[in-house]
Order: sequence, then C-alpha cells, then structure tokens
Amino acid sequence: MLVTFTTEASADITMFGDVALTLLKMMGHSDTVPGAILAADVPEALQKLTLAVEAEDTSQPIEEDDDWNAPPVSLSNRALPLIELLTAASKAGANVMWK
Repeated sequence: MLVTFTTEASADITMFGDVALTLLKMMGHSDTVPGAILAADVPEALQKLTLAVEAEDTSQPIEEDDDWNAPPVSLSNRALPLIELLTAASKAGANVMWK
C-alpha cells in the first residue's frame, strides 16, 4: 500500500504504507487512511512528529527486503519529506490530507 500526503502549500509526497502509518501515529493520529488534519491542528501535529522522530533511536533503521543490498534508511530520513510538507502547510495555514 502507498499513502499520498497532499496540501495546497506543497507538492504531494507518497510513502510506503507501513512508514506512513508509523508517522501518522507519531503525529497523534490514528492509522486511518484516508484522513486529514485541519489547518489549525497542523502545527501541533508537526511538533509531535518532530519530537517523536528526535526521540526515536535513529540508529535503528526500518527493516527492508535485502534483495538489492541497498543501505537501510532511518526513520528520521523517511520522515523528512512529511516534516517539510507539514512545515509548509503550517506556514500557509493549509489543511493536510492523505489517501
């Protein structure tokens, strides 16, 4: 499953479902897809996500299939596009939706 986050203030981003659901929970939301955050609630969601990612042990990457022998990617690196999207939405006073 893929989850796409959208807002009028930034380009859409698409993530693998397991990572997106983890980040949604870190923002204090359920893992319901589709979903949305009202513009007034975006700053709080951004703060919760940022604090949770900082608190997460970034030395422990998310396990992936080793078929390609690619280096693992930490959760903090995976969260960066969503943090940037939430930051832009917060500055613009825009809603954030995901599907």
